[in-house]
Amino acid sequence: YLAGSGWKDYQATGAVCGVDLPPGLQNAQKLPEPIFTPAAKAEMGHHDENITYNEMERRIGTELSATIRDISIKLYKEAADYAATRGIIIADTKFEFGLDNHGQLYLMDEALTADSSRFWPADQYQVGTNPPSFDKQFVRDWLETQPWKKEPPAPKLPDDVVTKTGEKYQEALERLTGHKLA
Repeated sequence: YLAGSGWKDYQATGAVCGVDLPPGLQNAQKLPEPIFTPAAKAEMGHHDENITYNEMERRIGTELSATIRDISIKLYKEAADYAATRGIIIADTKFEFGLDNHGQLYLMDEALTADSSRFWPADQYQVGTNPPSFDKQFVRDWLETQPWKKEPPAPKLPDDVVTKTGEKYQEALERLTGHKLA
């Protein structure tokens, strides 16, 4: 789905991370096929920087790049298909990979959580607008209303934003698993 920074990138360039997309797409629109949009840890700081697939190949090689891309697309498709049966759209997600000392590839860190994915309630989805979400977008939206320069220290989250975020995460968990946290 075309959302967040991908939507901004598309509006400016007609592409997302160097992947050309059809003209005329709208915010939150489902893409014809899932796309792979690599990122790498920035040299300075701890954030990710979007890179093109060609840049990924340059950094880690053609074979490893293809393996990571193919695994990512397969994982996304399987998770998105499952989530759809539970009334949730996984609009996008990120996977983090690493190599051990023997060159073995591993999926690492969190995967398919509300912190690493954009989860939307399918019953409230509408092309052209960002639906309410079960993820950290709620916090991001609040932060966008605050007068800060996106540098530490971040504004202190009010209790109601913390509570509402927890409720959104809990609802996603319950919809996806059918279980509540004890």
